[in-house]
Amino acid sequence: MDIVVLISAHAEWRAIQPLFPDTRMASSPFGEYFHAPFDTHPSARLTFFYGGWGKISAAATTQYVIDHFHPKLLVNLGTCGGFAGHIQVGDILLVEKTIVYDILEQMGDAAAAIADYTTVLDLSWLSQPFPPGVQRGLLVSADRDIIPADVPWLVQRFGARAADWESGAIAWVAHKNRIPCLILRAVTDLVDSRGGEAYGNVDLFQQRTTAAMHRLWELFRHWLAALE
Repeated sequence: MDIVVLISAHAEWRAIQPLFPDTRMASSPFGEYFHAPFDTHPSARLTFFYGGWGKISAAATTQYVIDHFHPKLLVNLGTCGGFAGHIQVGDILLVEKTIVYDILEQMGDAAAAIADYTTVLDLSWLSQPFPPGVQRGLLVSADRDIIPADVPWLVQRFGARAADWESGAIAWVAHKNRIPCLILRAVTDLVDSRGGEAYGNVDLFQQRTTAAMHRLWELFRHWLAALE
C-alpha cells in the first residue's frame, strides 16, 4: 500500500526527520522527500514529502504527489492554533471537515463561494476506538495566522475550534482526485480575542511542534498497523 505523508511547515519537517535517521533524502521541484520503511506493516510504502506552508504550496504539492507517487492514502500530519476556551494545547484533531474561510466574495453569494471550497472527509475506514486525546472535528484554513478579532466570528459562523493554513487545500485536492485523506493536526498554541500565546514567541511554537509531531507519528503508526 503506497502512502504519502505531507508535512507542511518547516518546523514540522525538521521535527519529523530525526525519527528516520537512516533514510536518504531526495528532491522535487517543491521540496525534499524520503521513503521510509514501516516495521509492523512491511507491505506499506511510506513517502514523507515536505509540502511547504500555505494554500498555494499545499494544493500544488498535493497534486504533485498524487501524480508522481499514486498513493492509495494521503496523510497530512501537522500543527494548528486552537481557540482558547474551546480546545486545549496538546489536543489532536482528526479532521472530518475543512473550510477555507479567507474567501471574500462581494459580487455574488459569499456563502456559496466558501461552500465551493469546503470538504467533508470520509473517515469510515479508520479503526476505532480512537487513541486518547484524539477528537473528530472541523478545521478552518486561511493563508494567515489566526487574527484574534476573528476568533468569535469563526466560532459563531462555523463552529470552529482551531485553524491552520493548509488543510483546506490538501483535503480539497485529495477529494477531487478521489484519494482517501487523513489529516491529524495537534494544537500547539491558543489564540483568543486578545492575542496569541505564540505570537512573537516562535521558540514556543517550535518547542511544542517537536513534541506534537512525535506524538502524531505514534498515533499514525497505531492506525497504519490496523490497516489491511
